[in-house]
Amino acid sequence: MNKAQLVEAIADKVGGRQQAADAVDAVLDAIVRAVVGGDRVSVTGFGSFEKVDRPARYARNPQTGERVRVKKTSVPRFRAGQGFKDLVSGSKKLPKNDVAVKKAPKGSLSGGASATVKKAAAKKATTAKKAAAKRTTAAAKKTTAAAKKTTAKRTTATAKKTTAKKTAATAKKTTATAKKTTAKKAPAQKAAAKKAPAKKSAARKTTAKKATARR
Repeated sequence: MNKAQLVEAIADKVGGRQQAADAVDAVLDAIVRAVVGGDRVSVTGFGSFEKVDRPARYARNPQTGERVRVKKTSVPRFRAGQGFKDLVSGSKKLPKNDVAVKKAPKGSLSGGASATVKKAAAKKATTAKKAAAKRTTAAAKKTTAAAKKTTAKRTTATAKKTTAKKTAATAKKTTATAKKTTAKKAPAQKAAAKKAPAKKSAARKTTAKKATARR
């Protein structure tokens, strides 16, 4: 059965051949667009259409037997539903006065599995963002703590250097003052030492005079 025969088969059920052709075109167009966009189209009881990615691989040319490399590609895939499989295998009989495949529940024409996958991916992305935020916060805290420690060390070292400089300056001033004081005392002692022999000479002269008078 080709597309034209399919249209003829459903023409009486939808009100005419043109209406049937439009319906078939609309259904096929919706399925193709959804699969190309990466969505999975599932029709309960009939089957599902989805896009499958095939990695690059090696294959053989059927005519020459030559080994050739096949590039990575994407292909459409159809999986028959359980109801369709049961009808084909004969485990269930085709209804005479009813459609072979029951109408799908509302919303089942959209990719149910793809929606679940998208939700899972969104959850993973959110979890990854939270984990990254926590890592960034922890790294920032560590950096701040390290900066505080470094600042404290530098402050302590600067304080020690300043104290050492002040102590050294005070010691120098004290030493200089002591030297000046010692230098002032030294001339006074020398002067006192010079005056002492003069008194001794005067005493000697007086003694000599007394001796002369006795004679």
